Amino acid sequence: MEDQAQKLRELMKTKPQGQQVVKKTRVITVASGKGGVGKTNLAVNMAIAYARLGKRVVVMDADLGLANVNIMLNMIPKYNLYHVIRKQKSMREILLDTEYGIQILAGASGFSKIANLSEEERQSFITELYSLSNADIIIIDTSAGVSSNVLSFVAAADDAVIVTTPEPTAITDAYGIIKIIATEVENLNIGLKLVVNRVKNVTEGRKVAERIINISGQFLNLKVEYLGCIYDDPVVQASVLRQRPFLVQDPKCKASISVQHLVGRLEKTDFNGDRGLGRMIRKLFGKE
Repeated sequence: MEDQAQKLRELMKTKPQGQQVVKKTRVITVASGKGGVGKTNLAVNMAIAYARLGKRVVVMDADLGLANVNIMLNMIPKYNLYHVIRKQKSMREILLDTEYGIQILAGASGFSKIANLSEEERQSFITELYSLSNADIIIIDTSAGVSSNVLSFVAAADDAVIVTTPEPTAITDAYGIIKIIATEVENLNIGLKLVVNRVKNVTEGRKVAERIINISGQFLNLKVEYLGCIYDDPVVQASVLRQRPFLVQDPKCKASISVQHLVGRLEKTDFNGDRGLGRMIRKLFGKE
């Protein structure tokens, strides 16, 4: 993993000639220490909540092995990020509109490591990423765990949302990914935020968060902000089976209200306009 991270740091800091980011785009990466904690579900429903605030939102499925954002939306994309990387399609050509007011970029199944891009593929992909500059919000749904791809997308974000649940293994793995972020990512300058999913009540969510936040501060000297919790809600499981986001299935259920509160808190946090899409690209492909 260290060698892969070093590869990423050594990639050229490049901005394609004639390309310019015309507006400020906030990049939010959603990650988790283990699978099955509701990370993708959160990413999709957060995107819909942002869209309902009038934002242009793109969800990028960065799980490069088991892409599933499209599955949650009952969509079968013909093309994905793999075709962009191989210069077979442009980013705009694979960008899919949904009936929920958001757009998605399907994951590049069959493509393993960003650091393994050839120089030509890297330059082309950088150019294509700049075509997303019209979005207000880009939400990156990563794979579970701590691969080099996950770390690179976390480092490239303005905000990294770590998702956990009250289960002991999920708590341990959430701290594990935070620890690896603290030790592996150089010059970490992002808003690191924690969401506790599937809680019985607010008190349970707060206790789990305080445990992780206190340990992170004590042993890693790292500030982690508690963004909030999401109630354990039967509507969520029903919506997954129907392949329809729970925020649409039942906007007034506990889980939907929870996600809207999370987005409201994110909107009120400081967003440095010097970050955004340009910073994401520099972090992914260059040195900063």
